[in-house]
Order: sequence, then C-alpha cells, then structure tokens
Amino acid sequence: MQSVVIFGGCGFIGSFVAKYFLENFLFDKIILIDIEPISIKDSFFRRKLIESDSRIEFICADVRQNLKKITYLENIALILNLAAIHREPGHDAREYFETNTLGAENVCEFAEFVGCNNIIFTSSISPYGVSEEIKDEGTLPVPITAYGSSKLIAEKIHQIWQAKDKNNRRLVIARPGVVFGPGEGGNVSRLIKAVLHRYFCFTGNQDTRKAGIYVKELCNAMWWAFKRQEITGDKVALFNLSMNPGPSIAEYVNVVCKVANVNRIVPSIPYGFLLSSAHCIDFLAKFLGIKHPFSPIRIRKLVQSNNILPTYLLENDYEFLYTLESAFSDWKDSCPEEWH
Repeated sequence: MQSVVIFGGCGFIGSFVAKYFLENFLFDKIILIDIEPISIKDSFFRRKLIESDSRIEFICADVRQNLKKITYLENIALILNLAAIHREPGHDAREYFETNTLGAENVCEFAEFVGCNNIIFTSSISPYGVSEEIKDEGTLPVPITAYGSSKLIAEKIHQIWQAKDKNNRRLVIARPGVVFGPGEGGNVSRLIKAVLHRYFCFTGNQDTRKAGIYVKELCNAMWWAFKRQEITGDKVALFNLSMNPGPSIAEYVNVVCKVANVNRIVPSIPYGFLLSSAHCIDFLAKFLGIKHPFSPIRIRKLVQSNNILPTYLLENDYEFLYTLESAFSDWKDSCPEEWH
C-alpha cells in the first residue's frame, strides 16, 4: 500500500496535484501536510476537488519546524514539496527564506527519516531574475528578489539531499512560470477580472511575454518527468514549466475576450503615469489600512518580460495538453463564477 506525501497539499497547486493522483489511481493514500486544512475561506472549487475521498489524509504541520515528529507514516513512495511563501508583494524578505529554505531542509530531513528516495520540488522561474532575454534551463540564474533567491537556495538543498545517495535517490525540480487556473486568485485571475470589468489597460507592454502554465498541465508534466526517469535512468531532472512560447500580455487579453465571448477596447496609459498613480494609491491605502490591487510592484511587473522557454520538455518530446485558449476554456467551464 503505497502513499504519497504532499507538503503544501492544501494550497492551490497541491489541491490539483492531489486530484490528479486521485483521478489516475496512482497511490493508495494521499497525505496532505499543511499548516492548516482547506477551509470555508478557501475557494469552493478547491474545496470540492478533494473533499470526501477516503484516500485523503490531512496532517497539520509547519515545514519551518522539525517534521520528524510525524513518526507513524509508512510506505512513502514519493514526496512533493509544494510548500512556499511566494506572493510578491506581501511578505518581508525574512519570511521567504524562513519557509522556502528552512522548509526545504526540513522536508529533505523528513525524506531521510521515513526512507523515501523520491522527491518532486516546485521551484519557480524567479531565480532567473528580470531580463528581456530569452532564458531556458541552461541560463545562469541571477535572482534579484528574496523570493527568487530563497527558491534557488531551496533547489540546492534538494540537490544536496539527492547527491548524498545519488544512485538511489531521484529528484525532479520544476520551475513553473505563473500557474493559473480555477481557484488561483493570483495575477491571471486579476487580469481576467480587470479585462472583463473594463479596468485593464496597456502600458506599452502589449508584446511583453509572461511565462505561464495551466495548473492541470503542471500536474501532468511533473508526473511525466518523474515517470520518464524510470525509463532513462536519470536521477535528477530540472525543467521549466511554461507554454511555448510564453504568451504576450496582448495574447492573454485577446484570449480572455475570446473565451468570455466579449468585445473590449483596451486603452493604453503611459507607464510613468500609471506607476505614479499606483504609488499615490498605495500610500493612501496604507494610511487608511485598505487592501488594493494597484501595488507599484505589480505595475512594474506589467512591463517586465519573463520570456522563459521549456526547452527540456520540447527536447524530450513532451506533448502539451493545453494551449492558452483551451486552458482558459477549461477554466471557464470548470469554474464559470470566476469569469463574471
């Protein structure tokens, strides 16, 4: 009776990974370890994914703390480390390192403790840093944020774990771009709502490329990479997860309109004016204690390309399941309330 442990299993990606394993009958038991369970405050769609399945077990634990107190688990065939602090802005620099690097150390120690030789780790494209140049897995990482730095360190921690028993341990490291889909509530969700409710605008960034991946594609690709190791004998796989090529901002907007069957004339506002306005809104919002979506950091991201290529997937003949249009259509069909 084989089990899989998913750290961060109650989050957005973790919920879909658990559902993927359930639907494909890949494990007898799926153990979700997270700091808190999926609750009423989470997306209804996400709660609906994995509730009421006898193969699901939840364990409350914090990856920032020693995990060896979880002493009763047996026959762990695979560990997924999805636990992370990732939203930018929203956290102090210290918090990214506390969860992402210390968490990596504790998860790897846990793998040794339970005798599991297989780990899949979700990193990020953030270690590449910001540049208009095209990047793939051979590009030297140059992170410029605490999040990107913490993720790169976490990758090295997992690689050290694998190297301690390089003949028997297998490691998959996925570097996804922005992961989107039902219940996400992040950048792509905000873009959809902004376009549909007519408050999205271009800032001369129509051609800016943003590497992205549909959450169901991410689940399939990570499992494909893991199973491929059984065929090739490779012990370490590190790969980018993005559509090829990463869609431009204009392509995201056009596909939103096509899938939603609406016509939108999207205005263009000078970047300097928008950034200055965001600073003013941010200052007033902080003074009044109000949350808002117009952070200057998010405005800067609008004009910064993440032009990341999934070269590993392409060179090894991975067959993509979704285009941007089919991904958005599936999202709308699965969760239509997020497209109003």
